Amino acid sequence: MTGVLVTGASRGIGRAVARAFAEQGHRVAVHYASRVEDAEETRASLPGEGHILVSGDLGDPVAAQRIADTAEAALDGVDVLVNNAAVATSEATAHAVPEVSYMDWQRIWRRMVDVNLLGAANVTYCVARHMIDRGEPGRIVNIGSRGAFRGEPSHPAYGASKAALHAFGQSLAVSLAPHGIAVTSVAPGFTATERVADRLTGESGDVLRGQSPFGRVGTADEVAAAVVYLASPAATWASGAILDLNGASHLRT
Repeated sequence: MTGVLVTGASRGIGRAVARAFAEQGHRVAVHYASRVEDAEETRASLPGEGHILVSGDLGDPVAAQRIADTAEAALDGVDVLVNNAAVATSEATAHAVPEVSYMDWQRIWRRMVDVNLLGAANVTYCVARHMIDRGEPGRIVNIGSRGAFRGEPSHPAYGASKAALHAFGQSLAVSLAPHGIAVTSVAPGFTATERVADRLTGESGDVLRGQSPFGRVGTADEVAAAVVYLASPAATWASGAILDLNGASHLRT
C-alpha cells in the first residue's frame, strides 16, 4: 500500500487522480486550500480506508511544509506526490497586457507563480527530503499544461508558470534519480471539469471541441490514468518526460 499526496484534490483533475489511486488500494491525502465541503466529498467517494484531508495555502511556504509533514506522518510516508494544485485560467484571472492595470498585472502574476510554481517546488522539496531520509524510492508527477507550449495570451502568467513547472520537474528528475525518485510531468489540454462546465456549452464549447481532431475535450479520468501510470514502478524509465495529453490539439516539434 502506497501513501499518495494529491494537491488541489477537492474536485476536477485532482479528485479524479485521488480516486484512481484509491481504486488501486493506495491511501490518499486529499489536499485543499479552501473548498472543505468539496474535499470532504472527494474523501468520502474514495474506496478503501486511511484517506485523510490536509488543508493549506500552497502560496505560503510555511503551509507547504506543514502539508507535506502532515501527509508524511498520517500516511506513514508519502511515496507519491502529485502536484496538481494551481490558480487556473478564468475570467477573474485574465491579465492580457492591453486589458489590465499594472497593479492587477503584478497581483495575478505573483499569485500564479506563488501557487503554481513555488508552491509545487516547496511541497516537492519537503516530500522529497522525507523520501531521502527514509531511504525509500518515490514518484513525483507534476500537472502542467498544453499552454506551456502553445502560449496563453490572456493568461501569460499561467503559461509561464506551467512551463517553469515542466522545467523544474526535469531538473529534479536528474538530481533525484540517485535517490530512486522519478519525476515526470503531464501536459493536459482543455479538460472537462466542474469548474469549466459553462465553457463547454454553446459556441464556446464547439470551438473547444473543435481544437482536437477527435472532436471532443479531454476528461479528468484520462489525465488520472496517465498520472497513475507515471507513478508506477513500470514508468521509472520515463523520469524526466513530459507527456502531452491534448488529443492532438497541439503538436510539439
